[in-house]
Amino acid sequence: MTTIAPTGAQHTIEAGGFQAVVTEVGAGLRSLTHEGRPLVLGYPEHHAPFGSAGLPLIPWPNRIKDGRYEFDGEERQLALTEPKTGNAAHGFSRSFPWRLLSREDGSVTLGLRLFPQLGYPHILDLTIAYTLGPSGLTVETTARNSGDTAAPYGFGAHPYLTLGEPVDGAVLELPASRWLPVDERKIPVGRRDVEGTKYDFRTARPIGETVLDTAFTGLARGADGLVRVRLTTGDGTRGVELWGAEGIGWLQLYTGDTLAKEHRREGLAVEPMSCPPNAFRTGEDVVRLAPGDEVAHRWGIGPT
Repeated sequence: MTTIAPTGAQHTIEAGGFQAVVTEVGAGLRSLTHEGRPLVLGYPEHHAPFGSAGLPLIPWPNRIKDGRYEFDGEERQLALTEPKTGNAAHGFSRSFPWRLLSREDGSVTLGLRLFPQLGYPHILDLTIAYTLGPSGLTVETTARNSGDTAAPYGFGAHPYLTLGEPVDGAVLELPASRWLPVDERKIPVGRRDVEGTKYDFRTARPIGETVLDTAFTGLARGADGLVRVRLTTGDGTRGVELWGAEGIGWLQLYTGDTLAKEHRREGLAVEPMSCPPNAFRTGEDVVRLAPGDEVAHRWGIGPT
């Protein structure tokens, strides 16, 4: 009897010493290695992803308070997927099987037609392309409004970077000048400068015992227009970075302190996001997709 993986078919791509495995369910990044060294915290084929590991978060990342929001004068109620906190979290796309659109040695593209869901009466056509190149993995996600009314939209992804050892000894460089304090339900209650706080990693320094489940903005970009978050070993001999292109104006970092013991603080979630937590409530950086409009977001991971 053939055992079906909980994440469906596994799409393996390889190029230039890199290998990635992308799942049918959720179009998630289950594994990414370079010359055999893991760059993300993966999970076995016959396990479900822990802590949303590697999954795209569409049509909103992070949390929406009470699952309620207003759009074009209409009050809407989403399913509360975080019952303990009473929030709707991380969108819908991670729960559906995505169809294979194309596949080559170093790339795979998956697609999903997201039909109306509770509290989100829209139709989105989504594509996600994973491509391996000389410097690592590039991920491009495109959303098109195929319905007949305007739709709110936000993008996020949930990879956990790893050095193959606990994050306590890792050195983090995060070019963000602002952080968002949250209430007991993990909903932002303001915005503060990182200057003089434990959240200031603009100059690379060890994570140590710092606990992060924190959104950041005020992102500094290089001459190439990319924001880069770097994680390196204490001796500087190994590293991994996540970059985000234009449209990625927010990052959620999570040290995994509430994960199961085997994953706790073993990797650092660096979540590229187009909008902040609770964005459907506040409207901040939410993309308004008119019928026929589309938007793309691009990010990637590579060794340093």
